[in-house]
Amino acid sequence: FPSQTVTENFAKVIHGLKANQLTDQVIQRSKRMILDTLGVGLLGTSTEVWHKVAQYSKIYSSDLSSTIWGHLDFQLPPLYAAFVNGVAVHSMDFDDTWHPATHPSGAVLPAVIALSEAFPQKKKISGLELLLAFNVGIEVQGRLLHFSREARNIPKRY
Repeated sequence: FPSQTVTENFAKVIHGLKANQLTDQVIQRSKRMILDTLGVGLLGTSTEVWHKVAQYSKIYSSDLSSTIWGHLDFQLPPLYAAFVNGVAVHSMDFDDTWHPATHPSGAVLPAVIALSEAFPQKKKISGLELLLAFNVGIEVQGRLLHFSREARNIPKRY
């Protein structure tokens, strides 16, 4: 019997990743993915669905806040900022994708940025740490997708 479950082993690997393990190629591709996602997200703030979600989310507040992309005067608790920014990214369906169909950056980047903004000033993370968090999120999503039985049938359903 294995001494750890698959989940425990996966969590241990993810927790052990360090920024110095990112290759130059991974860093360059990540930066391109982030730039594309921010661009699509900014464009998405002009959609009707984004406006509805943004209006709804204004009822939430907390001591911690994160910025809504393209609206520096509009801040929400990190959870809702990630949601609103994620809706902006995906609202026009131009965000990145892989097979089987999923949109990795639109789910990961808004959460990573919202959380990074919520850190206390003296504990702010570096750009390299943000890239690491982004890549860990992409890796987790990719592995979950890879092991999902339902994901294997997505192309056959359409």
